[in-house]
Amino acid sequence: MSFPLLTATAVLPALGAVATAAVPAARRTAAKWLALLVSLATLALAVTVLVRFDPGGDRYQLTESHAWIAAFGVRYELGVDGIAVALLALTALLIPFVILAGWHDADPLETGNKRWRPTQGFFALILAVEAMVIISFEATDVFLFYIFFEAMLIPMYFLIGGFGDSAHEHGDEAAATQRSYAAVKFLLYNLVGGLIMLAAVIGLYVVAGNFSLAEIAQARANGTLHMATNTERWLFLGFFFAFAVKAPLWPLHTWLPNAMGEATAPVAVLITAVVDKVGTFAMLRFCLQLFPNASKWATPVILVLAVISIIYGALLAVGQRDIKRLVAYASISHFGFIVLGIFAMTSQGQSGATLYMVNHGISTAALMLVAGFLISRRGSRLIADYGGVQKVAPVLAGTFLIGGLATLSLPGLAPFVSEFLVLVGTFSRYPAIGIIATFGIVLAALYTLVLYQRTMTGPVKPEVASMPDLRARELVVVAPLIVLLVFLGVYPKPVTDIVNPSVKQTLSDVHKKDPKPSVEAAK
Repeated sequence: MSFPLLTATAVLPALGAVATAAVPAARRTAAKWLALLVSLATLALAVTVLVRFDPGGDRYQLTESHAWIAAFGVRYELGVDGIAVALLALTALLIPFVILAGWHDADPLETGNKRWRPTQGFFALILAVEAMVIISFEATDVFLFYIFFEAMLIPMYFLIGGFGDSAHEHGDEAAATQRSYAAVKFLLYNLVGGLIMLAAVIGLYVVAGNFSLAEIAQARANGTLHMATNTERWLFLGFFFAFAVKAPLWPLHTWLPNAMGEATAPVAVLITAVVDKVGTFAMLRFCLQLFPNASKWATPVILVLAVISIIYGALLAVGQRDIKRLVAYASISHFGFIVLGIFAMTSQGQSGATLYMVNHGISTAALMLVAGFLISRRGSRLIADYGGVQKVAPVLAGTFLIGGLATLSLPGLAPFVSEFLVLVGTFSRYPAIGIIATFGIVLAALYTLVLYQRTMTGPVKPEVASMPDLRARELVVVAPLIVLLVFLGVYPKPVTDIVNPSVKQTLSDVHKKDPKPSVEAAK
């Protein structure tokens, strides 16, 4: 047997989570280093997957298949296509930065009652989330995917509810209440979506007789599996609802601003740059492959919801007074672009959507982590409490500016390429939708530049006059992300070469081709 590389990428952080949690309470620093080393080893395995993946080879590679619950047709099946490889690499890349950025976020609080926090638990939970997200990207058995799609809610619930920095603005009791509210809201929204998906998973088994994605897709393609039109549509809606909650897509988005606002900055990155990507990824892998006809049937409504997410999220970001909630609403707008690209049903749109998932993860991580460093210095998330920071902390302000410019998709930075592809792919098939979505770019420039102007420029406020600049650990976190934003903005080919063949296969699943240009060549 060949080495089970995909299993190893998920098992390593899972074992690391157990080992980190088992470190004695008195050795908090050892637990941190252990978690960091495990995340770096996982990154090395992810790079190995990336190197061994052949974009021109089989659709699913490095596959593993073992009997699991034979009586119900459940198998332990793993495999990665180009889309999964790109997102697996993104996840493994971001986790070490999340751990480094949160190095002191779970230290005991020196508040009135010296509230104790389990440092080991914080880093163990991060590794547990990484393990579950990775296996979600790798699973090609629908039931296996569902288990980890739901299981990742548990560590995320404790990360949001058990740790947070809102105590800087309120009393401990008030902060704990807000964190609990955000954590419960996150859990309930996603549990409801998961329960609806469970009903659809059971329905799929009744219709298909197994949970294998490859077998079901092949049976549909060769005509040996027939689904009644209404059956396919109901099953599609069950899957899509759960993924739209996770993504999040308007109007199922309201848990995200609460969760990101009350979580620490590294956990906020974990939510929007890692966990939420499972939702949009699953739309490509499961919705389009399993239910191609229903996907085309639902496309007009989904495109409208995506455009509403783009404009609504951007408008609410413009009016925010809280830095972290502003980034949260900006992410809702960006996820609207991703969903728009997926359901535009064009190669440019879906390539752009996949690239957007990667680039959004990097840009949001850069912006949110620098915002977290800023907030930890001042002790406030309110934009009005800042001013003139660039004069006292120029490196912090400069990295914050680059992260913000990436968020507004400035040409030369990574998100521009993906957003451009999404809009081109959408406009070629749905010009009216593409035109409306373009207004999201204008609004993004508004909320990003206003945020920078209000926090970094102008007179230096007394409260920030002694603010230190980025420290060495913080520079180690931010600098690689900035380099990646510039590199992928100038040369996105390494990612597009990996994802494009998978995108073409996905379009083939739904029997769609790119529309031919409608403008005649000039004579």
